[in-house]
Amino acid sequence: MSHADSRFRYAQANLLRVLRERRGIRDERVLEAIRRVPRHLFVPEHLVPQAYEDFALPIGAEQTISQPYIVARMTEDLAVGPGDSVLEIGTGSGYQTAILAHLARVVYSIERIGSLATEAIRRIRDLGLTNVKILVFDGTVGYSEAAPYDRILVTAGAPAAPSRLLDQLGCPGRMVIPEGDRGEQDLVLYEKDRLGALVRRVGDPVAFVPLIGREGWPR
Repeated sequence: MSHADSRFRYAQANLLRVLRERRGIRDERVLEAIRRVPRHLFVPEHLVPQAYEDFALPIGAEQTISQPYIVARMTEDLAVGPGDSVLEIGTGSGYQTAILAHLARVVYSIERIGSLATEAIRRIRDLGLTNVKILVFDGTVGYSEAAPYDRILVTAGAPAAPSRLLDQLGCPGRMVIPEGDRGEQDLVLYEKDRLGALVRRVGDPVAFVPLIGREGWPR
């Protein structure tokens, strides 16, 4: 963090201790990416004092910025390498996008709400992250123009994994997605091997806003 952000250093250091010691996040690359992304820039101004607390916060348009632990857990499960291309569904404020940008070669992020995408683009640009492309449309159909992807991350709760996203996942590849009903989901990891066979693993219970779209929930 820059000198201008020194007032947040203690709060951020404490959050990183919580993620490492109490939450069990072990991937140092993930923790370093979280350290490098100033979360207070991705929340509404009146919520800045709570930016480094370990819970989700509203960002407008009935959307949220995810709890830091969930961001860290999903990112760790995704196991992004420095040469990977990543597709993110649900840009939101751009916080998770920025973390992925520090880990991957390139990040394509899709957001269905134009006002959120506009603000996220500004934040990503202000942080000097040049390996991100943010697009506005229905993310449940993916982005075939840049497929296949080494990693896919979905940051909204789906009734099931959209078939088009699974089709756009490379061989090998990983996709992390919350699956369940509109209120509660389980974090699910899909792993595709070099022959295209899929393995599905169910993880922690989570609660995300619904994934709206053609292969998600109806409006």
